[in-house]
Amino acid sequence: MGVVTVLAAVLAVWVWTGSGTGAVRLAGLVGADRPAPRRLPALFDRPRPDRQAAAWRALSIELCQGIVAELAAGGTPGEALSRAVAALTPPDAAALRPVAAVARDGGDVAAALLRVVPPRGGEGLVRLAACWRVSVATGGGLAALVERLGGSLREAEAHRQDLDAQLAGPRATARLLAVLPALGLLMAAGLGMSPLAFLLGEPAGIGCLVTGLVLDGVGVWWTNRLVARAAEASP
Repeated sequence: MGVVTVLAAVLAVWVWTGSGTGAVRLAGLVGADRPAPRRLPALFDRPRPDRQAAAWRALSIELCQGIVAELAAGGTPGEALSRAVAALTPPDAAALRPVAAVARDGGDVAAALLRVVPPRGGEGLVRLAACWRVSVATGGGLAALVERLGGSLREAEAHRQDLDAQLAGPRATARLLAVLPALGLLMAAGLGMSPLAFLLGEPAGIGCLVTGLVLDGVGVWWTNRLVARAAEASP
């Protein structure tokens, strides 16, 4: 029972800290046709910073595309922005409403955009605010500026997705390292041994347990550190 408990705890941590596919794997194991408990969807669908940032980056690209389309249709900059915002579904439904209201009233759109920039994933909105200020200062050229901005945001997002795909292997290695101790305990129990009695009841076992956990933790930390540094070095 102790081994099963340890293994279940490790697998729960892996599902919680891993990608969204962990929930899909777990659902496949327990049976897709059976309804999940009430609390499980909320647990697995809990918003994560990375997902929120990706949603805001995607919204910035769509917003630029919508503004360019509305300007090409003959709308004023304020009308173009308010209509483009109305056609979007932001991660926070009420986040861009003040921006649309300021655009309709002819106020400072750049300042309104900067006020709603999220902590992560809002780089596109910051750059859009800069484009708006340049257009106001020069008296035109908003469509060309926003179109170029949208293109650069799409290129950056494509590069980010390619990097994520390349880093999927190291991330999987870190998760495997985290699960290895539980797998070792399970294998020992399957061979008829009593690993927990040795690890928790003998001085040599305690030493092995501490050493193994430290080495495993260092391996997980080092792998995650390499992945994080590679992600941070990305433009």
